[in-house]
Amino acid sequence: MEMIKETAKVVRQQQIDEGIFDMELSFPKGAALAKPGQFIAMYCNDKSKLLPRPISICGINKEEGTLRVVYRVAGEGTKEFSEMKEGDTLEVMGPLGNGFALKEEKAIIIGGGIGIPPMLELAKQLNVEKTVVLGYRTSAFLKDEFEAVCDVKVATEDGSQGAKGTVIDAIEKYGVEGKVIYACGPMPMLKALAVYAEEHGMEAQISLEERMACGIGACLGCICKTKEKDHHTNVNNTRICKDGPVFDAKEVVFA
Repeated sequence: MEMIKETAKVVRQQQIDEGIFDMELSFPKGAALAKPGQFIAMYCNDKSKLLPRPISICGINKEEGTLRVVYRVAGEGTKEFSEMKEGDTLEVMGPLGNGFALKEEKAIIIGGGIGIPPMLELAKQLNVEKTVVLGYRTSAFLKDEFEAVCDVKVATEDGSQGAKGTVIDAIEKYGVEGKVIYACGPMPMLKALAVYAEEHGMEAQISLEERMACGIGACLGCICKTKEKDHHTNVNNTRICKDGPVFDAKEVVFA
Protein backbone atom coordinates (compact mmCIF):
# COMPACT_ATOMS: atom_id res chain seq x y z
CA MET A 1 0.00 0.00 0.00
CA GLU A 2 1.50 3.30 -1.10
CA MET A 3 1.27 6.30 1.20
CA ILE A 4 2.63 9.81 1.13
CA LYS A 5 3.95 12.11 3.84
CA GLU A 6 4.27 15.75 2.89
CA THR A 7 3.29 19.29 3.82
CA ALA A 8 -0.37 19.98 3.06
CA LYS A 9 -2.00 23.40 2.83
CA VAL A 10 -5.39 24.38 4.22
CA VAL A 11 -7.59 25.42 1.28
CA ARG A 12 -10.60 26.28 3.42
CA GLN A 13 -12.13 25.55 6.81
CA GLN A 14 -15.47 26.24 8.45
CA GLN A 15 -17.37 25.15 11.51
CA ILE A 16 -20.52 23.26 10.49
CA ASP A 17 -21.92 22.22 13.87
CA GLU A 18 -21.11 22.48 17.54
CA GLY A 19 -17.53 21.23 17.87
CA ILE A 20 -17.46 19.93 14.28
CA PHE A 21 -15.22 21.41 11.59
CA ASP A 22 -14.99 20.94 7.84
CA MET A 23 -11.47 21.31 6.36
CA GLU A 24 -10.19 20.94 2.81
CA LEU A 25 -6.49 20.23 2.34
CA SER A 26 -4.31 20.56 -0.74
CA PHE A 27 -2.55 17.17 -0.74
CA PRO A 28 -2.24 16.17 -4.42
CA LYS A 29 -0.22 12.96 -4.11
CA GLY A 30 -2.42 11.65 -1.32
CA ALA A 31 -5.63 12.64 -3.12
CA ALA A 32 -4.50 10.73 -6.22
CA LEU A 33 -4.30 7.50 -4.21
CA ALA A 34 -7.22 7.90 -1.79
CA LYS A 35 -10.28 5.63 -1.68
CA PRO A 36 -13.53 5.83 0.30
CA GLY A 37 -13.07 4.51 3.83
CA GLN A 38 -9.40 5.40 4.20
CA PHE A 39 -7.98 8.00 6.59
CA ILE A 40 -5.07 10.38 6.94
CA ALA A 41 -2.73 11.09 9.84
CA MET A 42 -2.51 14.83 10.58
CA TYR A 43 0.47 16.15 12.55
CA CYS A 44 0.25 19.12 14.89
CA ASN A 45 2.59 22.04 14.34
CA ASP A 46 2.99 22.16 18.12
CA LYS A 47 5.91 19.74 18.38
CA SER A 48 5.09 18.87 21.98
CA LYS A 49 2.26 16.79 20.47
CA LEU A 50 4.31 14.03 18.89
CA LEU A 51 1.63 11.63 17.70
CA PRO A 52 -0.47 12.33 14.62
CA ARG A 53 -4.27 12.47 14.78
CA PRO A 54 -6.08 9.97 12.52
CA ILE A 55 -8.96 11.62 10.65
CA SER A 56 -11.29 9.85 8.21
CA ILE A 57 -11.45 11.13 4.65
CA CYS A 58 -14.80 12.76 3.87
CA GLY A 59 -14.14 13.89 0.31
CA ILE A 60 -11.67 13.20 -2.50
CA ASN A 61 -11.06 15.57 -5.40
CA LYS A 62 -8.37 14.07 -7.60
CA GLU A 63 -8.66 16.84 -10.20
CA GLU A 64 -8.05 19.61 -7.65
CA GLY A 65 -5.64 17.47 -5.63
CA THR A 66 -7.54 17.96 -2.39
CA LEU A 67 -8.85 15.86 0.47
CA ARG A 68 -11.71 16.91 2.73
CA VAL A 69 -11.97 15.98 6.40
CA VAL A 70 -14.89 16.63 8.75
CA TYR A 71 -13.86 16.09 12.35
CA ARG A 72 -14.95 16.72 15.93
CA VAL A 73 -12.74 18.64 18.34
CA ALA A 74 -11.90 16.02 20.95
CA GLY A 75 -8.59 17.17 22.44
CA GLU A 76 -5.69 19.56 22.11
CA GLY A 77 -4.61 18.21 18.70
CA THR A 78 -7.95 18.62 16.96
CA LYS A 79 -8.38 21.97 18.74
CA GLU A 80 -5.18 23.13 17.04
CA PHE A 81 -6.52 21.99 13.66
CA SER A 82 -9.80 23.83 14.25
CA GLU A 83 -7.94 27.12 14.66
CA MET A 84 -6.15 26.84 11.30
CA LYS A 85 -6.96 29.27 8.51
CA GLU A 86 -6.70 29.24 4.72
CA GLY A 87 -3.04 29.08 3.70
CA ASP A 88 -1.81 27.43 6.91
CA THR A 89 0.25 24.27 6.51
CA LEU A 90 0.74 21.00 8.38
CA GLU A 91 2.36 17.62 7.84
CA VAL A 92 -0.01 14.91 6.61
CA MET A 93 0.56 11.21 5.99
CA GLY A 94 -1.75 9.07 3.92
CA PRO A 95 -3.90 7.68 2.59
CA LEU A 96 -3.83 5.01 5.31
CA GLY A 97 -5.72 1.80 5.94
CA ASN A 98 -8.00 -0.25 3.74
CA GLY A 99 -11.14 1.34 2.36
CA PHE A 100 -14.50 -0.12 1.44
CA ALA A 101 -14.75 -2.81 -1.24
CA LEU A 102 -17.39 -1.44 -3.62
CA LYS A 103 -19.85 -4.14 -4.66
CA GLU A 104 -22.32 -4.15 -7.56
CA GLU A 105 -25.30 -4.84 -5.32
CA LYS A 106 -28.09 -2.80 -3.74
CA ALA A 107 -26.56 -1.01 -0.79
CA ILE A 108 -27.45 0.46 2.58
CA ILE A 109 -24.88 3.07 3.61
CA ILE A 110 -24.99 3.82 7.32
CA GLY A 111 -23.25 6.48 9.37
CA GLY A 112 -23.57 7.33 13.04
CA GLY A 113 -22.26 10.47 14.73
CA ILE A 114 -18.76 11.40 13.62
CA GLY A 115 -18.81 8.16 11.58
CA ILE A 116 -21.07 9.98 9.11
CA PRO A 117 -18.42 12.03 7.20
CA PRO A 118 -16.42 9.08 5.76
CA MET A 119 -19.62 7.68 4.23
CA LEU A 120 -20.17 10.73 1.99
CA GLU A 121 -17.45 9.92 -0.55
CA LEU A 122 -18.63 6.30 -0.61
CA ALA A 123 -22.18 7.46 -1.34
CA LYS A 124 -20.84 9.52 -4.26
CA GLN A 125 -18.69 6.76 -5.73
CA LEU A 126 -20.95 3.75 -5.21
CA ASN A 127 -22.84 3.54 -8.50
CA VAL A 128 -25.65 1.19 -7.49
CA GLU A 129 -29.17 1.47 -6.07
CA LYS A 130 -28.55 2.74 -2.54
CA THR A 131 -30.12 4.25 0.54
CA VAL A 132 -28.24 6.21 3.17
CA VAL A 133 -29.28 5.93 6.82
CA LEU A 134 -27.79 8.53 9.17
CA GLY A 135 -27.92 8.45 12.96
CA TYR A 136 -27.65 11.71 14.90
CA ARG A 137 -28.15 12.87 18.45
CA THR A 138 -29.99 15.99 17.24
CA SER A 139 -28.33 18.23 14.62
CA ALA A 140 -28.18 16.68 11.13
CA PHE A 141 -24.83 17.88 9.72
CA LEU A 142 -23.97 16.92 6.10
CA LYS A 143 -27.50 15.58 5.54
CA ASP A 144 -28.13 17.90 2.59
CA GLU A 145 -24.96 16.72 0.84
CA PHE A 146 -26.05 13.09 1.12
CA GLU A 147 -29.51 14.03 -0.19
CA ALA A 148 -27.87 15.48 -3.30
CA VAL A 149 -26.62 12.02 -4.34
CA CYS A 150 -29.16 9.50 -2.98
CA ASP A 151 -32.20 8.76 -0.85
CA VAL A 152 -31.59 9.52 2.84
CA LYS A 153 -33.32 8.30 5.99
CA VAL A 154 -32.53 9.72 9.42
CA ALA A 155 -32.69 8.56 13.01
CA THR A 156 -32.29 10.91 15.98
CA GLU A 157 -32.09 10.04 19.65
CA ASP A 158 -34.83 12.50 20.56
CA GLY A 159 -37.02 11.92 17.49
CA SER A 160 -36.67 15.55 16.36
CA GLN A 161 -35.92 14.34 12.83
CA GLY A 162 -36.83 11.07 11.15
CA ALA A 163 -37.18 7.93 13.23
CA LYS A 164 -36.72 8.13 16.98
CA GLY A 165 -33.91 5.87 18.18
CA THR A 166 -31.16 4.08 16.30
CA VAL A 167 -30.26 3.55 12.65
CA ILE A 168 -31.86 0.10 12.87
CA ASP A 169 -35.08 1.77 14.04
CA ALA A 170 -34.89 3.91 10.88
CA ILE A 171 -34.20 0.89 8.65
CA GLU A 172 -37.25 -0.89 10.06
CA LYS A 173 -39.53 2.17 10.10
CA TYR A 174 -38.85 3.07 6.47
CA GLY A 175 -38.50 -0.49 5.13
CA VAL A 176 -34.96 0.04 3.87
CA GLU A 177 -33.64 -2.98 1.97
CA GLY A 178 -30.33 -3.97 0.44
CA LYS A 179 -27.79 -6.72 -0.12
CA VAL A 180 -24.71 -5.04 1.36
CA ILE A 181 -24.32 -2.80 4.41
CA TYR A 182 -21.48 -0.27 4.57
CA ALA A 183 -21.21 1.38 7.98
CA CYS A 184 -19.10 3.60 10.20
CA GLY A 185 -19.93 4.80 13.70
CA PRO A 186 -19.71 3.95 17.39
CA MET A 187 -19.03 0.35 18.36
CA PRO A 188 -22.50 -0.38 19.82
CA MET A 189 -24.06 0.65 16.50
CA LEU A 190 -21.66 -1.54 14.51
CA LYS A 191 -22.28 -4.49 16.82
CA ALA A 192 -26.04 -4.16 16.34
CA LEU A 193 -25.61 -3.89 12.56
CA ALA A 194 -23.41 -7.00 12.50
CA VAL A 195 -26.20 -8.94 14.21
CA TYR A 196 -28.82 -7.41 11.90
CA ALA A 197 -26.81 -8.31 8.79
CA GLU A 198 -26.31 -11.90 9.93
CA GLU A 199 -30.00 -12.30 10.73
CA HIS A 200 -30.95 -10.99 7.28
CA GLY A 201 -28.26 -12.83 5.29
CA MET A 202 -26.50 -9.63 4.28
CA GLU A 203 -22.85 -8.75 3.84
CA ALA A 204 -21.70 -5.97 6.18
CA GLN A 205 -18.52 -3.94 5.82
CA ILE A 206 -17.89 -1.94 8.97
CA SER A 207 -15.34 0.80 9.61
CA LEU A 208 -14.10 0.72 13.20
CA GLU A 209 -13.48 3.96 15.06
CA GLU A 210 -10.54 3.62 17.42
CA ARG A 211 -7.93 5.90 18.99
CA MET A 212 -4.66 5.35 17.13
CA ALA A 213 -1.05 6.24 17.77
CA CYS A 214 1.34 5.52 14.89
CA GLY A 215 -1.32 4.92 12.21
CA ILE A 216 0.85 2.44 10.28
CA GLY A 217 0.60 -0.77 12.31
CA ALA A 218 3.84 -0.61 14.28
CA CYS A 219 2.72 0.21 17.82
CA LEU A 220 -0.26 -2.16 18.29
CA GLY A 221 -2.14 0.66 20.01
CA CYS A 222 -5.39 0.17 18.09
CA ILE A 223 -6.42 -3.46 18.13
CA CYS A 224 -9.71 -5.30 17.97
CA LYS A 225 -10.48 -8.96 18.53
CA THR A 226 -11.07 -11.08 15.43
CA LYS A 227 -11.88 -14.70 14.72
CA GLU A 228 -8.63 -15.20 12.81
CA LYS A 229 -5.18 -15.02 14.36
CA ASP A 230 -3.09 -12.00 13.38
CA HIS A 231 0.16 -13.12 11.72
CA HIS A 232 1.94 -10.16 13.32
CA THR A 233 1.08 -11.04 16.94
CA ASN A 234 -0.15 -14.68 16.61
CA VAL A 235 -3.18 -13.85 18.77
CA ASN A 236 -6.80 -13.11 17.91
CA ASN A 237 -6.18 -9.40 17.52
CA THR A 238 -5.81 -7.24 14.45
CA ARG A 239 -4.55 -3.72 13.93
CA ILE A 240 -7.36 -1.37 12.95
CA CYS A 241 -5.04 1.16 11.34
CA LYS A 242 -3.13 -1.35 9.19
CA ASP A 243 -5.59 -4.18 8.55
CA GLY A 244 -8.68 -1.97 8.68
CA PRO A 245 -10.30 0.31 9.44
CA VAL A 246 -12.85 -1.52 7.26
CA PHE A 247 -13.60 -5.15 8.15
CA ASP A 248 -16.14 -7.78 7.23
CA ALA A 249 -18.47 -7.71 10.23
CA LYS A 250 -18.28 -11.50 10.46
CA GLU A 251 -14.56 -11.28 11.26
CA VAL A 252 -14.93 -9.01 14.27
CA VAL A 253 -15.46 -10.33 17.81
CA PHE A 254 -17.47 -7.71 19.69
CA ALA A 255 -17.12 -7.35 23.45
